[in-house]
Amino acid sequence: MVEQATELKGKNILVTGGAGFIGSHIVDRLAPDNNVFLLDNLFNGSLDNLSKSKDMITFVKGDIRDKELVAETVARVEYIFHLAAHVGNIRSLKDPYFDMEVNIKGMLNLLEACRSNPNLKRLVYSSSGAIFGEAKYLPIDEEHPLNPESPYAVSKLAAEKYAFAYHKVYGLPVTAVRYFNAYGPRQDSSEYANAVSIFLSRTLKGEPLTVFGDGEQTRDFIFISDIVNANVLAATRPAAIGEIFNISTGEVHSIKQLIEIIREVTGKEVPYSHQPFRKGEVKHSKANIDKAKKLLGYRPQTGLKEGIRLTWEAMGRGGNKDGRR
Repeated sequence: MVEQATELKGKNILVTGGAGFIGSHIVDRLAPDNNVFLLDNLFNGSLDNLSKSKDMITFVKGDIRDKELVAETVARVEYIFHLAAHVGNIRSLKDPYFDMEVNIKGMLNLLEACRSNPNLKRLVYSSSGAIFGEAKYLPIDEEHPLNPESPYAVSKLAAEKYAFAYHKVYGLPVTAVRYFNAYGPRQDSSEYANAVSIFLSRTLKGEPLTVFGDGEQTRDFIFISDIVNANVLAATRPAAIGEIFNISTGEVHSIKQLIEIIREVTGKEVPYSHQPFRKGEVKHSKANIDKAKKLLGYRPQTGLKEGIRLTWEAMGRGGNKDGRR
């Protein structure tokens, strides 16, 4: 039997980047039973993502780089889910300075604010499997060497290191969750996005796909509802404080296999062509999630075919649009 997440109820909660892809799903989960504050500058996020929760939250329009605003908002809460970020390996290559400003300075602003909040129960930081770089061995556990291969991966790792430095020095109740290849409704389908979102968006438009490399590269795809469950567990399990967890499924599919599943789910032909492999992206990725299973009681519940079906159905209802996290 799958152990269920211990729900947060009646708490004051901040979700940074809460109008984005992952953040908005976390907000939807928490808003009915809690006092949720959402901090987002809407650079990538969208108010459309909050249609289910907009009347149940306190929306703070602002930037994670705004030290005073962050401090003022953090002072009002007990739990923080930190998702505000400049997202993506390829995007970070185009603007590494902005990537650093948002991902590292933003984290420092948050940590400094947390130091002044005696009521803080947990800070859950959304990190990334990108920090591992090309795998030295598979599956990748939390102790795998860290060799980030893009400015984005470097900034996510740096923010993670800052968070745990503050945990050790100041005792902040920090937990980090490292997502591998997240996908689901509301995800960005621009050129910088996950393959699932891009491929489904182009299939919906009747456009051919572009595969970078030979298509044999593998990914560990994780559906959004499993990510939300992992965040709630990371915020509520006492054993999570001071710990880092890989969050994914522990199963892999090649890009060619992904296309075959999309064909099966959508009933579309889905033609594709090849382009050279892109810099800053790894060839193979597979997570070891034993630690999350043991300490959090985490169990992924949505397989790739079912997740793609749910995402495809949501896209048909207007659930994914370009430019959103």
